[in-house]
Amino acid sequence: MFFVALATDYDGTLAHNGRVEPATIEALKALRESGRKLILVTGRELPDLNRVFPQLALFDLVVNGALLFDPRAQVETPLADPPAPAFVQRLRELGVSPLSVGRTIVATSEPNQTVVLKTIRELALELHIIFNKGAVMVLPGHVTKSWGLKQALKPLCLSPHNVVGIGDAENDQAFLSACGCAVAVANALPSVRAKADLIVGEHGAGVAQLARMIIDGDLRSSARRLPRQRPMLGVTADSSALCLDAFAATLITGPSAAGKSSLVRALLEQMHELAFQYCVIDPEGDYAQVPDAMVIGEERQAPRLADVVGLLKKPDVSVVVNLLAIDPPDRAQFTAELLIELGRMRAKTGRPHWIVLDEVHQLFPAGSQAASVLPQDLPAIVAAAVEATGIPGSLRDRVAQVVGVGESSLGAIQGFCTATGRVCPEPSRPVTQDQAYALADDRLDIVTVARPKARQQRHRRKYAAGRLGADKSFYFRGPEAALNLRAHNLATFVLLAAGVDDGTWLHHLRAGDYSRWFRDVIKDEDLARAAAGMEANPSLTARESRASITELIEHRYTAVAKRS
Repeated sequence: MFFVALATDYDGTLAHNGRVEPATIEALKALRESGRKLILVTGRELPDLNRVFPQLALFDLVVNGALLFDPRAQVETPLADPPAPAFVQRLRELGVSPLSVGRTIVATSEPNQTVVLKTIRELALELHIIFNKGAVMVLPGHVTKSWGLKQALKPLCLSPHNVVGIGDAENDQAFLSACGCAVAVANALPSVRAKADLIVGEHGAGVAQLARMIIDGDLRSSARRLPRQRPMLGVTADSSALCLDAFAATLITGPSAAGKSSLVRALLEQMHELAFQYCVIDPEGDYAQVPDAMVIGEERQAPRLADVVGLLKKPDVSVVVNLLAIDPPDRAQFTAELLIELGRMRAKTGRPHWIVLDEVHQLFPAGSQAASVLPQDLPAIVAAAVEATGIPGSLRDRVAQVVGVGESSLGAIQGFCTATGRVCPEPSRPVTQDQAYALADDRLDIVTVARPKARQQRHRRKYAAGRLGADKSFYFRGPEAALNLRAHNLATFVLLAAGVDDGTWLHHLRAGDYSRWFRDVIKDEDLARAAAGMEANPSLTARESRASITELIEHRYTAVAKRS
């Protein structure tokens, strides 16, 4: 499930005239039994709240201004200093009435806000005023319902994206905007209803209605726009944003060097900016330098499931799982076991928000049985593959969105439709540079794809000293195919290049093999362009071209590997 917690206001939302109806209480119980958390966010003072609502223990935590209260353990945790005695005394001297002084909140009613504000300025206090349907509440400058909710989510290890918030008044807008889904009861102020993602019935009946919607379908009926902030795949021709679906799988497909990893990196950047948690399963080490994630695994150190799961328990930590040290035949089993663990975690916490499977055809090669044990409910996957037919059917059937990049992008999408029995609509026109075809809801759009802000940096150490697979290695064979010397990384390439005869070196140079390998496998366009210039220059001798290419590689890669 995605929405794992409900945060609700009390007066005017959960309660009507201070009381909560029995039917609403039963709905809250049912929501708890579904495995979800309940958080009460209210300005009503705790002694009064306990008196009018004896079922307070239904909630995991109560946010009361700058006070966290655990109603089961009966533990209060102050998050700010109590009101300054001088401030309270001055308000009493000025005859402010009514006047209620809580642990962190001072409350009165309109039109006393003018006197209160004057007193705050007079005493030079760092306080601010919020309004709640005629009530005037004074809190420490940094304290809002949004801030309080975030403090409550920390001990619960939950992300605001996985919270549904519901309220009715001005002071609720801050915490509603922090939630993945903002809901207003029908009796809410117009300003609150205008900013809500959903509007339900009045007071507690609306909360009960919302609880049933969460239990019955995790709000999937609104999946296309929830959570309200999502990473964007691109912009359609009508200037609409095409965003990732948080309740389904997205496939990015196209040939090598067509832009799949560029789009994935753009999505990872957005996930970080929007405070989403992600987990990248990376068979080639291409994402080992993502700056905003923890990397588990190196060329000679295999990742451990326990380490990955342990890090992901922290909502603000994203993880890249580098599989380079795992033998290719064993990667499918490791990936399947990891996905099972991530599925269990997501069922409890709604995280990681997205799981990125890079080069799926390598993670689950043809004939692999590991994919058959994947959990049935594992949404929010972003899968990148050269061909749609190269991913296991158990994953392919869950794909709701397909983005085809590169010159053969339409063919890639048509291949997906053929493999899944779907009808592929005819495109309105060919795509241009920086555009791609996107299939969603049986509609084929042309999108201008998102690009990463930071220049893509490949994992240089992997190419310098790692071990590329047989299909990614360079082979010195010579004009008569008399040799079969395999270079499984750039360091080996340099060593073999120094030893092969001039005829063999020039054979591959004239055939454009060096620039092709640098571009398609090493993914280094600058190195490929430099090599292509030498390949096109017939005046260069074997010695000259060999020395130039070797110098370029050592400068860009081998030296980096030696320093690291």
